Amino acid sequence: MSKKKQKNLHNSPPTGGDRGKTLLLVRHAKSDWGDPSLSDMDRPLNDRGKTDAPVMAHRLLDKKIGIDAFISSPAKRARRTASIFAREYKQDKGDIVLKSELYGAGEEVFYEVISKAKDKWKSIAVFSHNPGLTDFANLLTDVKTDNIPTCGIFAVKADCKKWADFREAKKEFWFFDYPKSAS
Repeated sequence: MSKKKQKNLHNSPPTGGDRGKTLLLVRHAKSDWGDPSLSDMDRPLNDRGKTDAPVMAHRLLDKKIGIDAFISSPAKRARRTASIFAREYKQDKGDIVLKSELYGAGEEVFYEVISKAKDKWKSIAVFSHNPGLTDFANLLTDVKTDNIPTCGIFAVKADCKKWADFREAKKEFWFFDYPKSAS
């Protein structure tokens, strides 16, 4: 999808109302490549990443989008992005659910992690990495993107009452937002 098309879809309202579940796929914020001795798992956020994460969390808050659970890859950059979102949502970073399988995850892993989310959670945010995150987002609805940029959010509404039913549920694209888009 072109960036122009992405911007036009940025604020598309959901048509399904408040029923069902909401999934926010969040790519970790921009990471720091300055120390080549660090493992990929240990790369922190760079200054832009530390700035973009609270901005993107506030965009969600401004839209009155709730998040009941923050589920993250254990990689430092993803954990830190999730903790910044949690802080902006007045949640404790200790409440973040770490799932090691989200590091380098593919389609089946995303479905498995989502299916195990607690049903009391209406809205979950899953923090992970590309290329798997973009590939998974492209499977969910007829809206496609070439890339979910760092700290980008791809949101989907699913017509299901249980997360275990997410895979087969009717899903609807809600919005796609990222730091450099017009908000």
